[in-house]
Amino acid sequence: MPYSCGSHTAFHHHYHIVRTPKYRFKVLHGEVRLRVREIIRQVCSELGVKIIHGVLSRDHVHMFVEIPPHIAVSDFVRRAKGRSSRKIQQEFEHIRKRYWGQRFWQRGYFSTTSGNITDGAVPKDRAVTFEDVACGRSPQATSSKVSSYPD
Repeated sequence: MPYSCGSHTAFHHHYHIVRTPKYRFKVLHGEVRLRVREIIRQVCSELGVKIIHGVLSRDHVHMFVEIPPHIAVSDFVRRAKGRSSRKIQQEFEHIRKRYWGQRFWQRGYFSTTSGNITDGAVPKDRAVTFEDVACGRSPQATSSKVSSYPD
C-alpha cells in the first residue's frame, strides 16, 4: 500500500465521496458534465487533493480521492460543491432557471474511508520511525537501545 508523504507526515487517507444534484435531477450530461468535472479538478489541484478515480453519472458524482491530513473532508466537499454550484449556475442559464433557489447540490453527501493498518505495518524496532518505513527512506542511525517504561 503506497503512502503519500509530507514534510513530517506519511498518510493514506482515501475517501469515497458521493453527492447528487438537488431533487436528483438528471442534469449532469453534455457541457454541464464536462464543466463540473473541470471545476472539481481545479478545486482538487488547489487543495492538493489527488483524484484516484471519479465517475460522473447523469444524477450523481462518485469520487475516490486522497485528501491530505490538514484538510477536513467536509471542507473539501464544501469548496467543491460551492464553487461548482456557483459557476454552473452562472454559466448555464437553463440550470439557473431549474434551480431557482441557488442550490445546485443536495445539502448532504456520502463519505466513507478506505484502507487499514495491520500489525505487520508497525515496525518492530522502535528506533525505525513510521515515516521512514512508509516513505521508503533508510532508517536514521539511532541507538538500538530504546528506553521503555518500567514494568
